[in-house]
This record gives sequence, structure tokens and C-alpha cells, in this order.
Amino acid sequence: MEHAHLRRGILMARQGLGADAAFDLLRSTSQQLDVKLTEIAAALVDSRGTLTPTPEG
Repeated sequence: MEHAHLRRGILMARQGLGADAAFDLLRSTSQQLDVKLTEIAAALVDSRGTLTPTPEG
């Protein structure tokens, strides 16, 4: 569980998001790509990249 908090914290710091918004971004990216949330979070850490929210529509 602490890894999930770490990954959420990375998003919060990199993109200026609150805790809920960071988790929502991880979750929505997971759903859009049909990839497990844990894999999305691991990729975030491994790539040192950022996740960009996509417009809903």
C-alpha cells in the first residue's frame, strides 16, 4: 500500500495535483488503457514521466 501512496505523491509533486486528483488520474489512465492501476503506477515511477489527463467526452 505504501507504494501506491508514493506513486500518488509523485504525481502530486510533478503535476501540482491534490491526493484525490492524483489517484483519479491514475485510475482513469488505467481504465482508458485497460492496464492494471499498479502497472500504470509502476510505469510512472520507472519512466520518471508524467501522466496527462485527457479531456472527457
